[in-house]
Amino acid sequence: MQVLMTGNLRKLKSEVQEFVQYSLPIGEIDLPLNNFLGKTIQLKFLQINCIHCNKVIKKSYHQGYCFPCAQTLARCDFCILKPETCHYHLGTCREPEWGLQHCFIPHIVYLANTSGLKVGIARETQIPTRWIDQGAVQAIPLFRVQNRYHSGLLEVALKRSVQDKTDWRKMLSSEGECVDLIHQRDQLLDELRDALQIEDPKEKSRLPEVLLATKVKQLQFPVLQYPNKVKSLNVEKTPEIQGTLLGIKGQYFIMDIGVLNIRNVGGYQVEFSG
Repeated sequence: MQVLMTGNLRKLKSEVQEFVQYSLPIGEIDLPLNNFLGKTIQLKFLQINCIHCNKVIKKSYHQGYCFPCAQTLARCDFCILKPETCHYHLGTCREPEWGLQHCFIPHIVYLANTSGLKVGIARETQIPTRWIDQGAVQAIPLFRVQNRYHSGLLEVALKRSVQDKTDWRKMLSSEGECVDLIHQRDQLLDELRDALQIEDPKEKSRLPEVLLATKVKQLQFPVLQYPNKVKSLNVEKTPEIQGTLLGIKGQYFIMDIGVLNIRNVGGYQVEFSG
């Protein structure tokens, strides 16, 4: 095996073409990945650097941060996972400027087919990247709102009828069956018409902009073969991973020896061989 690149990992980058085209950020270089499908690759994990302060650490938190950064950065706060708990109005945001730049901008509430039907939210600028990261084979926008907090309120209302999580094992075990997302969307809007008149306790009530798209976004992932049994690879137990790359879906490498969540190893310094 020849070492092709050494550096610290970041989450997979993607581009929509006929099939999703992936690249792996290693240090300052984005390594194109689709050409490695069907070939043997090796990843040797050397150390972990915090993806914010670059400090060498023994364990990472929140997918790549050291413990102090995980405790002080707004992007690691609980409200990122549950936007309806936003506390910016209380003056307790960990990083007010970061919050303004990332949370107080237009967000999309969407319906996607990952391991099944799910509802989710994303910054408008992160569509369709967010759909790809979740392994969605179909997706359609539902609403546009002006900040992350309001998207969280909508998600809470919607997940009374639709789940908000992806079963990653199921998502990685097959291509997935297509569903009629437009029919599902219209049915969901009818069911929740009253609930979507959200009373905002922090400011005057705002109604979301309904996005009645007439076309569903279809995504095809570069997968040669899905595993019969989904086995997760643990780099702490096995710091050298070698196997055949059978596919890439969401943020996962699908290999003949198991699957690896690249987002979970953000900040790891790695030797990539092929």
